[in-house]
Amino acid sequence: METVRNNILWPKPKNITAFAKPPWAEKEHTGKLERLIVQLGAGNGKFSEITGIPRSIGCIGNNRFILREDPVEVDRIKEILYEFSLISGGDLYLTNYDDPRTLEEISNYAASLDIENVYAVVKLEDFNKISLSPGVKPIVELEYSKENVEKAVTLEDVHALLLMVQSKEVEKVFDIPFYGEIYVDLLFPGSLRKVDFDLMEVKRVYTPTPEYHPCLSGTLAITGEGFVLPCPLLRNFIGGNIKQMTLKQILRKRKLKRFWKLKKASLEACNGCPFAPICHDCRALEYRASGDIYGIEYCPLDGEFFK
Repeated sequence: METVRNNILWPKPKNITAFAKPPWAEKEHTGKLERLIVQLGAGNGKFSEITGIPRSIGCIGNNRFILREDPVEVDRIKEILYEFSLISGGDLYLTNYDDPRTLEEISNYAASLDIENVYAVVKLEDFNKISLSPGVKPIVELEYSKENVEKAVTLEDVHALLLMVQSKEVEKVFDIPFYGEIYVDLLFPGSLRKVDFDLMEVKRVYTPTPEYHPCLSGTLAITGEGFVLPCPLLRNFIGGNIKQMTLKQILRKRKLKRFWKLKKASLEACNGCPFAPICHDCRALEYRASGDIYGIEYCPLDGEFFK
């Protein structure tokens, strides 16, 4: 398996605060609701659930999904956000919009609530079409290209760039002169045999939380039609619907919370592996590749440690 670099560590600049994993994966978890990811529609992003979403940070990105019911009304979304502000008030990610005006309206409403961080994930081409209040932290989403990067670095009042990138272009990302944070959304191939980068480095977690899953813990996602999921990309694992239920009712159910404690060491393929506590686990990518919610496809050791 050929890697991008021969040395062990990629020298990432300090403003790359998320590398092939969500920005909260390195934070300590509390065992309580910490963040809400709200999809505002079917979405019109680059990748689709039909052909597969290979993104390592696709959970907060704009993708394309098939809505199985009517979309949630804007007023109902606002009610849920108000309830979230009372229950948690942690991080809110608004994404997967159909109309940038809807993203603008809901983001500005959320900023008026007692929510610690309101992140609006807006595509590069839509950023100048909307006006966000100072309380909103825009995350501009783009696919890596020289032209796109040149446009993005000139934008003002951007909290972060969500940058979709192929492994062959990763080193170019390290030289982007951007004043804010950069989330490197590394694209994964469909199977381990096609991986051409250093999986050990990509999956490394520097602040392990052995009691909780590194990114599912504390996370609830709401789809455009109102289904509540452990992750926006785990579409088959529904824990309720906000059209009929409140957040409090959903949080009383154990179905979604079981994902919060889905530790890497609890997976059969990883049980006993000494690297499990520091190995990031994206269930969505693994499920996409293996078809098993407990499956492991992207293992850099590929079972060699136990032979």
